Amino acid sequence: MKATAKKISPSMTYTAKYTKIESGYMGQLVEWPEVITEGRTLEECRASLRDALHEMIQAYIQLGKEIPQGGGLLEQIPVEI
Repeated sequence: MKATAKKISPSMTYTAKYTKIESGYMGQLVEWPEVITEGRTLEECRASLRDALHEMIQAYIQLGKEIPQGGGLLEQIPVEI
């Protein structure tokens, strides 16, 4: 279920996925894949991702689009090869 722009919870939690890349780190929200950033350090990437999320929320509100719900969970699953 998605929140509408007019019924946003005052606080939502999103799941960030960080990947080490050649230039530093890439960050992306699991529940909102369009929110993606890069940074030289993990801290820089995290801050940039937070800024991008705020901007995306504002853009969705202005456009009257539904805002994806957060609350996902990532789990690493070990496998023998």
